[in-house]
Amino acid sequence: MAFDTETLSRTQSADPLCRRTAHLAGRGNEAADVTVAIPADFRLASGERLGQRQIVGRLHGRVGAPLIVVAGGISAGRFVHRTETNGLGWWSGAVSIRGPIDLSRFQVLAFDYAPEAAEGSKPVTITTHDQARLLGLILDRIGDPVVSAFVGCSYGGMIGLAFAELFPDRIDQLVVVSAAHRAHPQATAWRGIQRRILQLAQAAGRPEDGVALARELAMTTYRTAEEFADRFETTAPTSAGQAYPVCEYLTARGKAYRAHTTPDRWLSLSDSIDRHTVTPEAIRTPVTLVGFTSDRLVPIDDIRELAARLPRLFRLVEAPSLYGHDAFLKEDEAVAAILRAALKDIDQ
Repeated sequence: MAFDTETLSRTQSADPLCRRTAHLAGRGNEAADVTVAIPADFRLASGERLGQRQIVGRLHGRVGAPLIVVAGGISAGRFVHRTETNGLGWWSGAVSIRGPIDLSRFQVLAFDYAPEAAEGSKPVTITTHDQARLLGLILDRIGDPVVSAFVGCSYGGMIGLAFAELFPDRIDQLVVVSAAHRAHPQATAWRGIQRRILQLAQAAGRPEDGVALARELAMTTYRTAEEFADRFETTAPTSAGQAYPVCEYLTARGKAYRAHTTPDRWLSLSDSIDRHTVTPEAIRTPVTLVGFTSDRLVPIDDIRELAARLPRLFRLVEAPSLYGHDAFLKEDEAVAAILRAALKDIDQ
Protein backbone atom coordinates (compact mmCIF):
# COMPACT_ATOMS: atom_id res chain seq x y z
CA MET A 1 0.00 0.00 0.00
CA ALA A 2 1.32 3.43 -0.88
CA PHE A 3 1.52 5.97 1.89
CA ASP A 4 2.18 9.65 2.41
CA THR A 5 4.71 11.19 4.73
CA GLU A 6 4.29 14.90 5.30
CA THR A 7 4.90 17.79 7.62
CA LEU A 8 1.69 19.54 8.61
CA SER A 9 1.57 23.18 9.65
CA ARG A 10 -1.15 24.37 12.00
CA THR A 11 -3.28 25.60 9.07
CA GLN A 12 -2.76 22.91 6.42
CA SER A 13 -5.50 20.51 5.36
CA ALA A 14 -5.06 16.76 5.14
CA ASP A 15 -5.70 14.29 2.35
CA PRO A 16 -8.65 11.84 2.48
CA LEU A 17 -8.29 8.27 3.59
CA CYS A 18 -10.40 5.85 1.60
CA ARG A 19 -11.63 3.15 3.93
CA ARG A 20 -15.08 1.60 3.95
CA THR A 21 -17.10 -0.35 6.47
CA ALA A 22 -20.42 -2.18 6.46
CA HIS A 23 -22.21 -0.75 9.51
CA LEU A 24 -25.88 0.15 9.28
CA ALA A 25 -26.93 3.73 10.01
CA GLY A 26 -29.29 4.23 12.91
CA ARG A 27 -31.58 6.94 14.14
CA GLY A 28 -31.18 9.53 16.85
CA ASN A 29 -28.38 10.47 19.22
CA GLU A 30 -27.95 9.33 22.77
CA ALA A 31 -25.41 8.43 25.42
CA ALA A 32 -25.53 5.26 27.44
CA ASP A 33 -23.13 3.39 29.70
CA VAL A 34 -22.25 -0.21 28.89
CA THR A 35 -21.30 -2.16 32.01
CA VAL A 36 -19.73 -5.56 31.48
CA ALA A 37 -18.94 -8.15 34.15
CA ILE A 38 -15.34 -9.31 33.95
CA PRO A 39 -15.31 -13.12 33.71
CA ALA A 40 -14.08 -14.93 36.81
CA ASP A 41 -11.34 -16.62 34.79
CA PHE A 42 -10.01 -13.35 33.30
CA ARG A 43 -6.31 -12.96 34.08
CA LEU A 44 -3.91 -10.18 33.23
CA ALA A 45 -0.77 -11.05 31.30
CA SER A 46 1.04 -11.04 34.65
CA GLY A 47 -1.31 -13.77 35.91
CA GLU A 48 -2.93 -11.38 38.38
CA ARG A 49 -6.65 -10.86 38.80
CA LEU A 50 -8.17 -7.43 38.65
CA GLY A 51 -9.69 -6.30 41.91
CA GLN A 52 -12.67 -4.83 40.07
CA ARG A 53 -15.56 -6.94 38.85
CA GLN A 54 -16.67 -4.91 35.85
CA ILE A 55 -15.46 -2.68 33.05
CA VAL A 56 -17.52 0.31 31.92
CA GLY A 57 -17.75 1.94 28.50
CA ARG A 58 -20.01 4.67 27.20
CA LEU A 59 -21.66 4.98 23.82
CA HIS A 60 -22.12 8.50 22.49
CA GLY A 61 -23.81 9.70 19.32
CA ARG A 62 -25.86 8.21 16.54
CA VAL A 63 -27.35 4.87 17.47
CA GLY A 64 -26.41 2.09 15.05
CA ALA A 65 -24.00 4.27 13.06
CA PRO A 66 -20.41 3.22 12.25
CA LEU A 67 -18.58 2.65 15.51
CA ILE A 68 -15.49 4.70 16.41
CA VAL A 69 -13.50 3.81 19.51
CA VAL A 70 -11.85 6.87 21.08
CA ALA A 71 -9.16 6.51 23.77
CA GLY A 72 -6.88 9.11 25.35
CA GLY A 73 -4.21 9.47 28.01
CA ILE A 74 -4.25 7.81 31.41
CA SER A 75 -6.46 10.62 32.74
CA ALA A 76 -9.10 9.97 30.08
CA GLY A 77 -12.15 7.76 30.42
CA ARG A 78 -15.62 7.10 29.09
CA PHE A 79 -16.85 10.71 29.37
CA VAL A 80 -15.45 12.10 26.14
CA HIS A 81 -18.19 14.51 25.00
CA ARG A 82 -18.95 17.83 26.71
CA THR A 83 -22.70 18.22 26.21
CA GLU A 84 -23.40 14.74 27.54
CA THR A 85 -21.34 15.23 30.69
CA ASN A 86 -22.04 18.81 31.80
CA GLY A 87 -18.64 20.08 30.73
CA LEU A 88 -16.56 17.08 31.81
CA GLY A 89 -15.79 15.62 28.39
CA TRP A 90 -12.04 15.14 28.05
CA TRP A 91 -11.93 15.53 24.23
CA SER A 92 -15.03 17.49 23.31
CA GLY A 93 -12.91 19.57 20.93
CA ALA A 94 -12.78 16.52 18.66
CA VAL A 95 -15.90 14.55 19.59
CA SER A 96 -19.10 16.56 19.11
CA ILE A 97 -22.05 17.13 16.83
CA ARG A 98 -20.56 18.15 13.46
CA GLY A 99 -17.10 17.92 15.00
CA PRO A 100 -14.12 16.05 13.49
CA ILE A 101 -15.52 12.86 15.06
CA ASP A 102 -19.11 13.75 14.27
CA LEU A 103 -21.70 12.39 16.71
CA SER A 104 -24.43 13.00 14.15
CA ARG A 105 -22.62 10.64 11.78
CA PHE A 106 -20.88 8.12 14.06
CA GLN A 107 -21.39 6.27 17.29
CA VAL A 108 -18.43 6.69 19.62
CA LEU A 109 -17.32 4.23 22.27
CA ALA A 110 -15.02 5.41 25.06
CA PHE A 111 -14.16 3.37 28.14
CA ASP A 112 -12.66 3.58 31.62
CA TYR A 113 -9.23 2.02 31.93
CA ALA A 114 -8.52 -0.59 34.56
CA PRO A 115 -7.74 -0.52 37.40
CA GLU A 116 -10.47 1.48 39.06
CA ALA A 117 -9.56 4.16 41.58
CA ALA A 118 -11.36 2.23 44.30
CA GLU A 119 -10.62 2.69 47.97
CA GLY A 120 -8.37 -0.07 49.24
CA SER A 121 -7.25 -1.17 45.77
CA LYS A 122 -3.64 -2.13 45.16
CA PRO A 123 -1.39 -1.60 42.14
CA VAL A 124 -1.67 -4.26 39.45
CA THR A 125 0.69 -5.10 36.62
CA ILE A 126 -1.49 -4.34 33.62
CA THR A 127 -0.41 -4.05 29.99
CA THR A 128 -1.86 -2.25 26.99
CA HIS A 129 -2.78 -5.66 25.61
CA ASP A 130 -4.77 -6.32 28.81
CA GLN A 131 -6.65 -3.04 28.26
CA ALA A 132 -7.33 -4.10 24.66
CA ARG A 133 -8.77 -7.42 25.87
CA LEU A 134 -11.04 -5.58 28.30
CA LEU A 135 -12.23 -3.39 25.43
CA GLY A 136 -12.98 -6.59 23.53
CA LEU A 137 -15.37 -7.60 26.33
CA ILE A 138 -17.30 -4.36 25.85
CA LEU A 139 -17.48 -4.89 22.10
CA ASP A 140 -18.79 -8.41 22.69
CA ARG A 141 -21.48 -7.01 24.93
CA ILE A 142 -22.74 -4.43 22.43
CA GLY A 143 -22.72 -6.99 19.63
CA ASP A 144 -20.43 -4.97 17.38
CA PRO A 145 -17.32 -7.02 16.73
CA VAL A 146 -15.86 -4.72 14.01
CA VAL A 147 -14.67 -1.20 14.82
CA SER A 148 -14.80 1.19 11.85
CA ALA A 149 -11.91 3.17 13.32
CA PHE A 150 -9.93 3.26 16.55
CA VAL A 151 -8.67 6.76 17.35
CA GLY A 152 -6.09 6.58 20.13
CA CYS A 153 -3.98 9.36 21.61
CA SER A 154 -1.07 8.90 24.02
CA TYR A 155 -1.85 5.84 26.20
CA GLY A 156 -4.97 5.30 24.11
CA GLY A 157 -2.81 5.10 20.99
CA MET A 158 -0.74 2.39 22.66
CA ILE A 159 -3.94 0.48 23.43
CA GLY A 160 -5.04 0.95 19.81
CA LEU A 161 -1.80 -0.59 18.55
CA ALA A 162 -2.18 -3.49 20.99
CA PHE A 163 -5.83 -3.98 19.94
CA ALA A 164 -4.87 -4.08 16.25
CA GLU A 165 -2.13 -6.60 17.00
CA LEU A 166 -4.46 -8.85 19.03
CA PHE A 167 -7.68 -8.46 17.02
CA PRO A 168 -6.85 -7.69 13.38
CA ASP A 169 -10.28 -8.81 12.21
CA ARG A 170 -12.13 -6.50 14.59
CA ILE A 171 -10.79 -3.18 13.31
CA ASP A 172 -10.94 -1.50 9.90
CA GLN A 173 -8.48 1.34 10.49
CA LEU A 174 -6.35 2.85 13.23
CA VAL A 175 -5.46 6.48 13.93
CA VAL A 176 -2.57 6.77 16.38
CA VAL A 177 -1.61 10.16 17.79
CA SER A 178 1.43 10.73 20.02
CA ALA A 179 2.11 7.05 20.68
CA ALA A 180 4.71 4.58 19.46
CA HIS A 181 5.47 0.87 19.62
CA ARG A 182 7.44 1.17 22.86
CA ALA A 183 8.21 3.64 25.64
CA HIS A 184 11.29 5.83 25.31
CA PRO A 185 13.85 5.35 28.13
CA GLN A 186 13.93 9.07 28.94
CA ALA A 187 10.16 9.12 29.35
CA THR A 188 10.41 6.03 31.54
CA ALA A 189 12.95 7.87 33.68
CA TRP A 190 10.55 10.77 34.26
CA ARG A 191 7.65 8.46 35.05
CA GLY A 192 9.87 6.44 37.36
CA ILE A 193 10.51 9.57 39.45
CA GLN A 194 6.77 10.22 39.57
CA ARG A 195 6.18 6.69 40.84
CA ARG A 196 8.78 7.11 43.56
CA ILE A 197 7.12 10.36 44.64
CA LEU A 198 3.80 8.52 44.89
CA GLN A 199 5.32 5.69 46.90
CA LEU A 200 7.20 8.06 49.24
CA ALA A 201 4.02 10.06 49.88
CA GLN A 202 2.06 6.87 50.61
CA ALA A 203 4.71 5.77 53.10
CA ALA A 204 4.49 9.18 54.76
CA GLY A 205 0.71 8.94 55.03
CA ARG A 206 0.16 11.82 52.56
CA PRO A 207 -1.14 10.11 49.38
CA GLU A 208 -3.03 13.13 48.03
CA ASP A 209 0.06 15.32 48.33
CA GLY A 210 1.97 12.66 46.42
CA VAL A 211 -0.57 12.74 43.59
CA ALA A 212 -0.35 16.54 43.46
CA LEU A 213 3.45 16.62 43.38
CA ALA A 214 3.73 13.83 40.84
CA ARG A 215 1.24 15.70 38.64
CA GLU A 216 3.37 18.84 38.88
CA LEU A 217 6.37 16.92 37.59
CA ALA A 218 4.26 15.30 34.87
CA MET A 219 3.09 18.69 33.59
CA THR A 220 6.71 19.71 32.96
CA THR A 221 7.10 16.69 30.66
CA TYR A 222 3.80 17.16 28.82
CA ARG A 223 4.58 20.72 27.72
CA THR A 224 7.57 22.47 26.15
CA ALA A 225 10.28 24.87 27.32
CA GLU A 226 9.08 27.32 24.66
CA GLU A 227 5.56 27.42 26.08
CA PHE A 228 6.85 27.95 29.62
CA ALA A 229 9.13 30.77 28.39
CA ASP A 230 6.17 32.47 26.69
CA ARG A 231 3.82 32.11 29.66
CA PHE A 232 5.85 32.76 32.78
CA GLU A 233 8.05 35.55 34.10
CA THR A 234 11.30 34.69 35.82
CA THR A 235 10.89 37.26 38.58
CA ALA A 236 12.31 35.86 41.81
CA PRO A 237 10.17 35.73 44.97
CA THR A 238 11.14 37.68 48.07
CA SER A 239 12.71 34.77 49.91
CA ALA A 240 14.28 31.41 49.14
CA GLY A 241 11.68 28.66 49.30
CA GLN A 242 8.84 30.81 48.02
CA ALA A 243 7.21 29.99 44.70
CA TYR A 244 8.21 31.41 41.33
CA PRO A 245 5.35 32.15 38.88
CA VAL A 246 5.79 28.84 37.03
CA CYS A 247 5.77 26.97 40.32
CA GLU A 248 2.47 28.61 41.31
CA TYR A 249 0.95 27.33 38.07
CA LEU A 250 2.24 23.82 38.65
CA THR A 251 1.06 23.79 42.25
CA ALA A 252 -2.45 24.76 41.11
CA ARG A 253 -2.48 22.00 38.51
CA GLY A 254 -1.30 19.47 41.08
CA LYS A 255 -3.93 20.44 43.64
CA ALA A 256 -6.65 20.22 41.00
CA TYR A 257 -5.59 16.66 40.21
CA ARG A 258 -5.64 15.26 43.76
CA ALA A 259 -9.21 13.99 43.57
CA HIS A 260 -8.85 12.66 40.02
CA THR A 261 -6.97 9.46 40.82
CA THR A 262 -5.35 7.43 43.57
CA PRO A 263 -1.63 6.69 43.94
CA ASP A 264 -2.16 2.97 43.28
CA ARG A 265 -4.15 3.55 40.10
CA TRP A 266 -1.50 5.99 38.87
CA LEU A 267 1.27 3.53 39.73
CA SER A 268 -0.49 0.83 37.70
CA LEU A 269 -1.14 2.98 34.62
CA SER A 270 2.25 4.69 34.66
CA ASP A 271 3.92 1.27 34.81
CA SER A 272 1.62 0.08 32.02
CA ILE A 273 2.94 2.79 29.73
CA ASP A 274 6.51 1.69 30.36
CA ARG A 275 5.68 -1.98 29.78
CA HIS A 276 4.03 -1.19 26.46
CA THR A 277 5.46 -2.98 23.45
CA VAL A 278 4.01 -4.15 20.17
CA THR A 279 5.59 -5.67 17.06
CA PRO A 280 4.81 -3.17 14.29
CA GLU A 281 5.26 -5.78 11.56
CA ALA A 282 2.40 -7.80 13.10
CA ILE A 283 -0.14 -4.99 12.73
CA ARG A 284 -2.06 -5.54 9.49
CA THR A 285 -4.56 -2.71 9.98
CA PRO A 286 -4.15 0.44 7.84
CA VAL A 287 -2.71 3.12 10.13
CA THR A 288 -2.71 6.91 10.12
CA LEU A 289 0.16 7.94 12.38
CA VAL A 290 0.56 11.42 13.87
CA GLY A 291 3.56 12.76 15.75
CA PHE A 292 4.37 16.22 17.10
CA THR A 293 7.93 17.31 16.62
CA SER A 294 8.10 19.00 20.05
CA ASP A 295 6.91 15.92 21.97
CA ARG A 296 9.54 14.83 24.49
CA LEU A 297 7.59 11.87 25.90
CA VAL A 298 7.12 10.27 22.48
CA PRO A 299 10.01 11.60 20.37
CA ILE A 300 9.34 12.03 16.68
CA ASP A 301 12.16 9.58 15.86
CA ASP A 302 10.18 6.82 17.59
CA ILE A 303 7.11 7.74 15.53
CA ARG A 304 9.23 7.57 12.38
CA GLU A 305 10.60 4.17 13.35
CA LEU A 306 7.08 2.87 13.92
CA ALA A 307 6.01 4.27 10.56
CA ALA A 308 8.91 2.59 8.78
CA ARG A 309 8.02 -0.80 10.27
CA LEU A 310 4.23 -0.82 9.81
CA PRO A 311 3.22 -3.02 6.86
CA ARG A 312 0.11 -0.97 6.04
CA LEU A 313 0.97 2.58 6.98
CA PHE A 314 -1.45 4.81 5.14
CA ARG A 315 -0.13 8.15 6.20
CA LEU A 316 2.45 9.70 8.51
CA VAL A 317 1.87 13.28 9.64
CA GLU A 318 4.55 15.25 11.47
CA ALA A 319 3.21 18.45 13.01
CA PRO A 320 4.82 21.29 14.95
CA SER A 321 3.33 22.50 18.21
CA LEU A 322 4.10 24.72 21.15
CA TYR A 323 2.41 22.18 23.42
CA GLY A 324 4.56 19.05 23.19
CA HIS A 325 2.84 15.84 24.25
CA ASP A 326 -0.38 17.72 25.05
CA ALA A 327 -0.69 18.91 21.46
CA PHE A 328 -3.50 16.46 20.67
CA LEU A 329 -5.59 18.29 23.29
CA LYS A 330 -4.52 21.80 22.25
CA GLU A 331 -3.98 21.86 18.46
CA ASP A 332 -7.65 21.64 17.53
CA GLU A 333 -7.32 22.84 13.95
CA ALA A 334 -4.48 20.53 12.93
CA VAL A 335 -5.94 17.50 14.70
CA ALA A 336 -9.40 18.16 13.23
CA ALA A 337 -8.00 18.16 9.69
CA ILE A 338 -6.29 14.83 10.25
CA LEU A 339 -9.36 13.21 11.83
CA ARG A 340 -11.77 14.46 9.17
CA ALA A 341 -9.51 13.08 6.47
CA ALA A 342 -9.11 9.71 8.15
CA LEU A 343 -12.83 9.24 8.74
CA LYS A 344 -14.12 10.93 5.59
CA ASP A 345 -15.06 7.88 3.56
CA ILE A 346 -16.50 5.57 6.19
CA ASP A 347 -19.89 4.43 4.91
CA GLN A 348 -22.92 5.43 6.93
